Amino acid sequence: MLQVNKPTSEINRDFAEADGSPSQTLTSYLDIIRRQFPTMVAIVSACVILALLYLFTAAPLFTSTASMVIDTRKVQLFQQQSVLGDIAVDSATVETQVEILKSENISLAVIRDLHLMEDPEFTGTGGGLFGAITGSVTGLFSSGRAPSEFELTRKALGVFASNRTVKRLGLTYVMEIGFTSRDPQKAARIANAIADAYIVDQLEAKYQATRRASVWLQDRIKELRTQASAAQKSVVDFKTANNIIDTGKGLMNQQQLAEVNSQLIMAHAATAEAKARLDRMNDVVKQEIPDANVGDALKNDTIVKLRAQYVDLASKESIWSTKYGREHLAAVNLRTQMAEIKKNIQDELKRIQESYKSDYDIAMTREEAIKASLANIVSESQLTNQAQIQLRELESNAQSYQAMYDNFLQRYMESVQQQSFPITEARVISAATTPLVKSSPKSLVILGAALLGGLMLSLGAAMARELSDKVFRTTSQVEEQLGANCVAILPALGAPAYTSSLPGLGRKKNNPEPDLLRYVVDNPLSRFSEAVRSLKVAIDLNSIVRENRVLAVTSTLPNEGKSTLSTNLAQLIAHGGARVILVDSDLRNPSLSRALRPNANVGLVDLIAQKVQLEEAVSIDPQTGLAVLPAGTTSKLLHTNEILASKSMHSVVSLLRSKYDYVVLDMPPMAPVVDVRVTSSFVDSYVFVVEWGKTKTDVVRHNLRNAPEIQNKLLGVVLNKADTKLLARYESYHGRYYYQKYYARYGYVE
Repeated sequence: MLQVNKPTSEINRDFAEADGSPSQTLTSYLDIIRRQFPTMVAIVSACVILALLYLFTAAPLFTSTASMVIDTRKVQLFQQQSVLGDIAVDSATVETQVEILKSENISLAVIRDLHLMEDPEFTGTGGGLFGAITGSVTGLFSSGRAPSEFELTRKALGVFASNRTVKRLGLTYVMEIGFTSRDPQKAARIANAIADAYIVDQLEAKYQATRRASVWLQDRIKELRTQASAAQKSVVDFKTANNIIDTGKGLMNQQQLAEVNSQLIMAHAATAEAKARLDRMNDVVKQEIPDANVGDALKNDTIVKLRAQYVDLASKESIWSTKYGREHLAAVNLRTQMAEIKKNIQDELKRIQESYKSDYDIAMTREEAIKASLANIVSESQLTNQAQIQLRELESNAQSYQAMYDNFLQRYMESVQQQSFPITEARVISAATTPLVKSSPKSLVILGAALLGGLMLSLGAAMARELSDKVFRTTSQVEEQLGANCVAILPALGAPAYTSSLPGLGRKKNNPEPDLLRYVVDNPLSRFSEAVRSLKVAIDLNSIVRENRVLAVTSTLPNEGKSTLSTNLAQLIAHGGARVILVDSDLRNPSLSRALRPNANVGLVDLIAQKVQLEEAVSIDPQTGLAVLPAGTTSKLLHTNEILASKSMHSVVSLLRSKYDYVVLDMPPMAPVVDVRVTSSFVDSYVFVVEWGKTKTDVVRHNLRNAPEIQNKLLGVVLNKADTKLLARYESYHGRYYYQKYYARYGYVE
């Protein structure tokens, strides 16, 4: 128990704490677990017991699932687009369908179809102990009247929604529909009913939408039919008003323009040809006798014959003139005939010339007439072209109305067909079947969760208890919080009762409780006695450094066991052969005097006042030789601190030093009174008693901080009333195990 110097293990621990190493952190957590182990075991056990109770009382639940897919490659019966349009199936669409499956419309449809409002599972509480408890608690807050149909429906919806699960499988278009019930067949039936209700709801929604679209299309078709007819009539009226005739190959005036233009070209060519013939004829007329080429070109038989006659006569005239001379009558007759033929040729050429001129004039007149007609047609075509701009607009409107009418008529026919043959994108790919194994409660999962939850809760409770445990339980806490050595840990006394027969110390006969003030004498081999011996060793070791004969035992608060320790320490030293006097210096509450010398009339107060001699006030224990100096009469004392600080008190202590080897002063506690602080001038060392596991650390630290004169002479701290069973969890080397090992081996008794 001696704590003069820190052991090597604690020094290493301090260095580890300063370093903040992970191993030290782990060690601190393990220490917490060791200290709070019973609490943690109790919490974990409670959680496991609750889990077992739940498993034994909860009704088994069965879950059945059905799978449904949204088919993006649906087959349309008529290979046509839907009246309402086909929406592309994407992730958002699938999530939307999941929410539709969770909607109240689907749930209400299933509840109505399967008559679930008549099922106690949906209108009453759940089965098992917890269900009964829930029903009882609910009954406490109910009004006692019969629930309405609306309330039953809402309750059934709540139970239905809590037992139904709808989720999308990964990134696929497959949705999984599950339902949990106490009846496996009911679970499968409801899961399939949800899928069927969804498909029916989709078909009904499409049917209603298509029907509404058909009604609207009928009204729209009537309106478009009227508008298309009016537009067509406007086109016909405009054509009639503007004399626009369409022959099927184009407008009539356009055809006329093309024909007249063609005629003008032909007339112009004919005029040019006639003019060319006339000009040639004019050149021919200038010749007396046209040559043979011209005659052939004219293709006139008369001219050809006359020219042939003329050539023949000219040949004869040349022969006669050569033979008979130019004046020969035959030659003259021949020349006369030639002149007559020549005149006839000229007359014929002039006639042809006049004919060509007439043809030329006719061609010119015809060309001018065609030109005039072309000008009129062009003028009319320009007017028609201007009217065609408005006509095209009217025709465009008419075509638009007609196209809209045809389109809406087609869509109307499609909607009528879709009403007769509705289709949906969703289909069931895996129907729900009756489950063979319950889905909950899962025994291993619940036990594991209870164990894990219990561990977490117990760890939290352990940490909370550690954080709220602001008391001293270990020597390291004393050293860290107070900066002083913990010289001993005294176990809580529980020795068997005995009857003291020593005279003079005022003990009661047949006391059923153990005599705590003589425990070291009555139980010299007990752990308590060993702890007091360790305190005596600390006193002796400290005497090497300074004189350590006047010892004061004090505490922070009353009832921490300072009087018990001071008495047993004095008896232990006296029993060892030293001269020891025990002085009750607690003048405010002399409990030690009442216990040892209840009938004493004089004591320390009288000795300070020099009313009695030392021998008159001291009594001796015949067994140990311990001298006891009671407090004396203290009932009328007001300023006890002045008495303890007086010169007379110093003189008394000096007297006691001269007569005894050790002077043990039982001082009052520090927190209620200040008497202890005035004794530092004549006290060699202080022993500070702290009740184990009860006295708050901040209270002790505050009192010692405010009394530096005591802290400077502090021999050490004694932890009193320690629970050895609990102490083993805080510091194993202080636990009962090591002591029992040693006591059992050497015959020690507890």
